[in-house]
Amino acid sequence: MIDILLVDDETYVTESLEATIPWGELGVSTVLRAASGKEALQMMEENAVDIVVTDIRMPGMTGLELIAEIHRRWPHVRCILLTGHSDFDYAKKAIQLQAADYILKPVNDDEFMNSVSATIASLREEWDEFDKYHRLLYGRKSDYKILRENLMHDLLLGREISTKALREQLAQYELHMEPEQPAAMMLIRHAGRFTSMDQHSLDLMDFAVGNIAEEVLGEVYHVWFSRGPHDCLVMFLQSQEPSEASRIGSDALKAAAETIRNHVVRFLQGDLSMVITPPFRFSELTTVYRKSLGSLVLSGPNEQQIYYMDMEQTLAKRPDNDAAQALEELYKPPVLLQLLETKQWEAAAAKLNAVFDAAKQVCLSREHVYEMYLSVTNAFMYIAHKQGHLVHEIDHAGFDLLMAHQLIQSPEKLRRWAMDMLTKLQEELSDQEGVQSRRHVIKQVQELVTRDTGQDLSVKMIADKVYLHPVYLSKIYKAETGEGLGDYMIRMRMERALYLLKNTNKKIYEITSELGYQNPQYFSKMFKKHYGMTPNEFRDQT
Repeated sequence: MIDILLVDDETYVTESLEATIPWGELGVSTVLRAASGKEALQMMEENAVDIVVTDIRMPGMTGLELIAEIHRRWPHVRCILLTGHSDFDYAKKAIQLQAADYILKPVNDDEFMNSVSATIASLREEWDEFDKYHRLLYGRKSDYKILRENLMHDLLLGREISTKALREQLAQYELHMEPEQPAAMMLIRHAGRFTSMDQHSLDLMDFAVGNIAEEVLGEVYHVWFSRGPHDCLVMFLQSQEPSEASRIGSDALKAAAETIRNHVVRFLQGDLSMVITPPFRFSELTTVYRKSLGSLVLSGPNEQQIYYMDMEQTLAKRPDNDAAQALEELYKPPVLLQLLETKQWEAAAAKLNAVFDAAKQVCLSREHVYEMYLSVTNAFMYIAHKQGHLVHEIDHAGFDLLMAHQLIQSPEKLRRWAMDMLTKLQEELSDQEGVQSRRHVIKQVQELVTRDTGQDLSVKMIADKVYLHPVYLSKIYKAETGEGLGDYMIRMRMERALYLLKNTNKKIYEITSELGYQNPQYFSKMFKKHYGMTPNEFRDQT
């Protein structure tokens, strides 16, 4: 709905317009009146005005001066000049000030209504374009976050991507990384008070830590950070100057890591464990990740330190001893991942048992048991990700670094978990069309919507987060709940609006912003469509 302000020192003019014009038919919900430019500015500071109709000649501040000030302070407001002076100079000045229209007194009601209607239509067209732009902008940012994370997971879990294809994807996702240049990696595990936080709070901490790292490192390095597949924050660092790539492994990076940790302790009241690698080629990324992740896990769940890896040691081959030979069962074809991809569940179980039976015959170090853990979990994660599932939702415990530290205490403990996880994975992936799977998706969707009522979510954004096609997601949501997904999202946002209007003193524009809408007028329109009254009318009733 539209709010309009009539300004004229001859008050009978504004009184007559307010009384005679059928404002409701024009889509105007509120008509305000002011007798001077100064009073008009005061009213605009207190009200969300969309259109100002003002006389030109007024004492103190002319209408031309008023619309110049309005244009400076509220550029989105449309102004119409109302005057008895048909001097061309006034019309010329009005055009220069971008007035929407110019109407002569005495006012003809039809002419006035046509002018206001055209201005309202222009405003609504602008609002629609504004909303479309920002929806695309927010959708793009959200899509980029998901796509960047998926790409990082693919790289870390060993997916083969050609240099050309990788370069194209990095450019497409606006990541300033060059696959043929050396990069370093930071693995970060939350410690201190962070360990008692829920997942949503940890996501916020990931974002905060990533921003701190970008602030500290951003002048020298390109930084790409995301939550990795093994429940830790992963950062890729690449020098902005290719000729100075060696600086990645210099003492400057170590000093920067200390600064990042100090900032986290000071500003976020938590702590970190960090593993930092020397420079490596992208072709070595998966190996480097596995080794650095091993250092993070093997350091213990309560260790809070910064560990700098030795690259020669990192990339060294396993010694040819009995323990290493026992682990070769992991790498004999068909490997576990191939069996999972073809859903050969019995053969996958037999493969796991063969690996652990071979391990029983020799004395394995914690490093060897960790290698078994990493190989098995990588296969589980990759197949779940490929099938559009969140592996943490199937079994969070085994993919938590703190729990992983317990699992690698013995091969038998790891065997029990791996077999149990295989069973869960089989149940989840063998019946994707089943009721249980659909209900799991519905629960995820509802958690996303209720958690992010202040975000400009779309069906596509939610579908991406639960790894389903938007049309299919909408279909199963309607089938399971009887309510359209879009209708549910609007209802949740409107119920939140109702609560804020009733239980807080927040202004309408503040509530609009909190709910993720881009302007109060559009929010008011949606609210009235849902409840049959504007937010102001509802608040007046309560």
